[in-house]
Amino acid sequence: MGEKVAAEGFDLADRQLHRDKLRQCLQALARMLEEKSFDRPRNLVGLEIELNLAGFDGMPSMMNAEVLERIASHDFQTELGQFNLEVNIVPHRLSGRVLDQLAEELSTGLAYADRKAREVGSGIVMIGILPTITQEDLVPANFSAADRYKLLNEQVVAARGEDFAIDIAGVERLRFTARSICPEAACTSVQLHLQVTPGRFAAVWNAAQAIAAAQIAMGANSPFLFGRELWRESRPPLFVQSTDTRPPELQAQGVRPRTWFGERWIDSAYELFEENLRYFPPLLPVSGDEDPLRVLDEGGVPSLEELTLHNGTVYRWNRPVYGIADGVPHLRVENRVLPAGPTVTDVMANTAFYYGLVRALAEEPRPVWTRLPFAVAAHNFDLACRHGIDAVLHWPKAGRNPTPVPVPAVRLVREELLPLAAAGLDAWGVEPADRDRYLGVIEGRCRYGVNGASWQAATYHRALARGLDRGGALAATTRRYCELMRTGEPVHTWPVGIGG
Repeated sequence: MGEKVAAEGFDLADRQLHRDKLRQCLQALARMLEEKSFDRPRNLVGLEIELNLAGFDGMPSMMNAEVLERIASHDFQTELGQFNLEVNIVPHRLSGRVLDQLAEELSTGLAYADRKAREVGSGIVMIGILPTITQEDLVPANFSAADRYKLLNEQVVAARGEDFAIDIAGVERLRFTARSICPEAACTSVQLHLQVTPGRFAAVWNAAQAIAAAQIAMGANSPFLFGRELWRESRPPLFVQSTDTRPPELQAQGVRPRTWFGERWIDSAYELFEENLRYFPPLLPVSGDEDPLRVLDEGGVPSLEELTLHNGTVYRWNRPVYGIADGVPHLRVENRVLPAGPTVTDVMANTAFYYGLVRALAEEPRPVWTRLPFAVAAHNFDLACRHGIDAVLHWPKAGRNPTPVPVPAVRLVREELLPLAAAGLDAWGVEPADRDRYLGVIEGRCRYGVNGASWQAATYHRALARGLDRGGALAATTRRYCELMRTGEPVHTWPVGIGG
């Protein structure tokens, strides 16, 4: 969001200045790409996880300020809701035993944070949507105490001009209206960063888009919202609708939502930044003093702060990121597809699957996106969100006929994508023991047809069968989830049910 975002109003002059600054930033980016100013390949990866806080009863806990004060680490930060935290793991080189190293750092950090949270009657929960969250929890009074969240809410609400309409039809149907963007806080995700050169950016982004459906099918972990069983991964429709600045008339005209899958394959990173400026009005027209073109003329590296701020308010599932490290600019692909959880082992399995698969597909001589229409990739994403591990996706067959054919996600992953992911991890130089351990978790999910969403749904229905009402079954499911999450064992090995 940027350090300069403050709770102040914007006038017409602010908006015109900001638009001009955005155009200057885009010109500067184009020059930097043409002049090959970006960092050399470093094979660096980064990891961010959004977390929930819940009490010992399984209900959301609005205590992130108290918990963060006790954690006292810059690795943990606030998120939109008072029941949210985010943990950031420092970038690592993708080679050797990196997956085990990341798992150890993440386990240590989360265990420490959980101990501190438990001191105030709360606990850390890695889950896509907390099953016990209610509509009453998602109100502006429960925003985290930071001006930028309130300001973002004001600007999104002003752009929309009316209440947000949430309508998700899955196993059950949920319809409600919200007066703020606070329902977005229910969505907690894992964000995987990969630093790439400009020359490789398009191939990596296209590959990430092509496999987003497979990621969701394997990793879905958000089947409930407000007491209703919806899609197996309900985060995407909730996020789309809770950040939608378009009133119904603009939706009917085909205006694009700020959260979107995209509409085409790309040839360069520039296209995504340019699209963001062309399609989406700035929500936070905060302008700095930097003249990016003058900085370039003087041999410096511009921060492009207006461009990065704007880019952060367009919620692509695979987002382009411009950054600077040690005075050198770089580009990253930020993969925002996955929900949080269930365990560190599961998160690392999802991480291994993504980084291995995106490497292999980005380097194929006949890339999958030349055989997979973009509209089919987008439809696959929708199918995976709806049906999770039971989804049937469309994928091009090997051979001369490139027409995508329907194939169960578990078969596609086991027979085609897992071998590719293994080859990709080998190409990165990841140790075979790491490769086999974490890809083995994905294979186990395919073998047993279980991921976080299917376990939650099965356990919830088992609790209903034991006589609990809907609220009691969701709370019991959440408490059992938290118990098993702390064991670190992958979700496909968890026993179904709420225990004794």
